[in-house]
Amino acid sequence: MIHFIDLKKQQDIIRKRLDKRISSLLDHNNYIMGPEVFELEEKLAQYVSVKHCISCSSGTDALLIPLMAMGIGPGDAILTPSFTYIATAEVIRLVGATPVFVDIDPDTFNINPDLIPEAVQFALRKGLNPKVIIPVDLFGFPADYEKIEKYANENNLLILEDAAQGFGGSINEKKAGSFGNVAATSFFPAKPLGCYGDGGAIFTDDDDLAQIMLSIRVHGSGIDKYDNVRLGINSRLDTLQAAVLLEKLAIFPDETIKRNKVAQYYSLNMQEYLKAPNIPEGFISSWAQYSVLARSNIERELIIKHLKEAEIPSMIYYRLPLHLQEVFSDLEYVKGDFPVSEDSAERIFSIPMHPYLEKGEQDDIIEALN
Repeated sequence: MIHFIDLKKQQDIIRKRLDKRISSLLDHNNYIMGPEVFELEEKLAQYVSVKHCISCSSGTDALLIPLMAMGIGPGDAILTPSFTYIATAEVIRLVGATPVFVDIDPDTFNINPDLIPEAVQFALRKGLNPKVIIPVDLFGFPADYEKIEKYANENNLLILEDAAQGFGGSINEKKAGSFGNVAATSFFPAKPLGCYGDGGAIFTDDDDLAQIMLSIRVHGSGIDKYDNVRLGINSRLDTLQAAVLLEKLAIFPDETIKRNKVAQYYSLNMQEYLKAPNIPEGFISSWAQYSVLARSNIERELIIKHLKEAEIPSMIYYRLPLHLQEVFSDLEYVKGDFPVSEDSAERIFSIPMHPYLEKGEQDDIIEALN
């Protein structure tokens, strides 16, 4: 049986070390903010090459906490792509700010940086104050941060990198999670580096911002959690999840290499009628998903039906762009506002992708797509 993501094969590799980690945890009984949490934060910071890593309870909180720490609120505009998961824009609304959507690049599915100035002007016409841009490293592929940083500097925007899918990717050896003022990632089990529940992490080189985010993570704590100096949330990473992530992180660099080999084999053998992902020179993806475009919505549905008959799983990320979601209907976007996002949503689908996908399994998938 072909799995969309095969966590069982991965677990077989780390099982003995994982059992040892969990046994140690059960011995010391520090289930909340135990030593494994701080060990993980140190190793994640080293991996990404940033000064501070702050673990938290989910990728969504990893986006929310920086916005709270920056003081973002009502009247502020946050620029972000329409073609992404709801969490990216959800946190904007949770702090009282307004999402201003931006269309994507047709080749990478990431935010189109050249449209940032237009989005800034749109926000200003709405009487909003543009404060932050949240690029998304979609499907494991980092956004074009060279251009994003240029436009951000010109328009006095802070950058919050959404690396929930991009952790492990890089641009010219600079790791996802190290771009912009602050970055967020997710450890949801399906992510390139995932735990066995929910979890997330925040990365920054800003000392002051890091201290505020540490406080927000535990109810706005000061000297201790009973000394509350600001509004915060309860967003601690469970020690158990930290123990799991430590063992997964140990094999993660090797898994990233294997993911890229799987992706390369797909791309070299992909059917001509499907548009495969385009990775520019100097970019490395962590391949959270391997997504392709069919020629039409009808063709996509036929392909998915055929794959299902062949017992090959597939997924669609995402059927409906955020600007057309009911939750954002008050923003008064309409169909046609972001044509690339809308076209991608009509045609995109993802096929199995994980480090332990064998060539024989890939051949079966490729044959079924033919």
